[in-house]
Amino acid sequence: MDRNIVNQTIKEMGLEDFSSVTIRDIAKLSKKLEAVTGEKFVHLEMGVPGLKPSQIGVEAEIDALKNNCAQSYPPNDGIPDIKNAASKFVKAFIDLDIDPLCCMPTTGSMQGTFAVFTTLKHADPKKDTVLFLHPGFPVQTTQCEVIGLKTKGIDIYGYRGEKLVEKLREVLSGGGICGLVYSNPNNPSWVCFTDEELKGIGKLATEFDVVVLEDLAYFAMDFRKDLSKPFEAPFQPSVGKYTDNYVLSISGSKAFSYAGQRIGVSCISNGLYHRKFKNLEEKFGVAEFGNFMANRVLYTLSSGVTHSVQFAMAAMMNAACEGKYNFLDDVKEYGRRAKFMKDVLLENGFYLVYDNDMGEPLADGFYFTVQYPKMTAVELTKELMFYGISVFPLNTMGSNEQGVRICTSFFHKDLEQVFKERIEKFAREH
Repeated sequence: MDRNIVNQTIKEMGLEDFSSVTIRDIAKLSKKLEAVTGEKFVHLEMGVPGLKPSQIGVEAEIDALKNNCAQSYPPNDGIPDIKNAASKFVKAFIDLDIDPLCCMPTTGSMQGTFAVFTTLKHADPKKDTVLFLHPGFPVQTTQCEVIGLKTKGIDIYGYRGEKLVEKLREVLSGGGICGLVYSNPNNPSWVCFTDEELKGIGKLATEFDVVVLEDLAYFAMDFRKDLSKPFEAPFQPSVGKYTDNYVLSISGSKAFSYAGQRIGVSCISNGLYHRKFKNLEEKFGVAEFGNFMANRVLYTLSSGVTHSVQFAMAAMMNAACEGKYNFLDDVKEYGRRAKFMKDVLLENGFYLVYDNDMGEPLADGFYFTVQYPKMTAVELTKELMFYGISVFPLNTMGSNEQGVRICTSFFHKDLEQVFKERIEKFAREH
């Protein structure tokens, strides 16, 4: 890319300070540069699914619309089909027993996390802080800020295994923590918490009465194990095995490639759903955690999830539970793309930032993290722009490490040679 054109475009968009850019800023800049220069970018910044959606979901949604579901409002907490399907799906792939009542669809997992944070905000006024295991999805911290919750973070780079549990105890001992949030597999490092780590997290959640929000956006996408067989071990690891203080956030976007229709499911443990909070009863007339989330928070946010898409999600979950649809077969393509890019980057002087998973090699999946010697995260993000490659800096995701996030979703096979040539040119010139 012509450096003068790139610098001028950055200036025109007011993005001179890359330390505070958002993912959307990077995406807009790269699109603008494509238009200005006529050169196609390699887009590695956005965590947007790049595979075709499941036909099972598409056909179920079309059928639902043909049967006139659009003429009526759905229930606030979901139609019976999706509540039953989600309960069965959690049993089939996580081996947890959650009543259908406690499973409710949300307009994407984003709405689900917003609803959980809002419920936590009002449940116990003495607890006003959410603790994040970083790096993580930056919008979730923004959600807390919008709601009025404080946030703290622990970068897992230096804390795994017993060290993580010890650090969590130290922070939780200070009080004031209402919720603990992490993704598993982790966005963006792709490390996966072990059962021992989850056991430690679960025990602490019970001891300090903290609700764990387990973000399973990349459900079962640790491709080092076959987690695709319903009702058979191995299962997707979950903190739900070790505490009753949890909410699982299951997304239709990545595993089912159904992002555009905005569908997720929040599965609240039976105990937490029915737990009564004095402040909720006094302020809102509804004491139960789950009832408040469904009939006060989700009701006021959107009055239910789009009727037709609930039928789609239910159909995909049921087909997976019945062994008719192996949703992981499709998304393994992300792992293939990650391996190709990692090989090219490592051969040209880059190195992995989060480089192992408790001593084991990382799985190849939706994300990974890299850095180039003697550069900061911001410098590398900006410098790669001159080579037509857009990435996202780790510092904006709560990480203390220098580096960038690479997303595999838009990396199609026809980009492989272009990517290789541009990275080799970058290496020669640096």
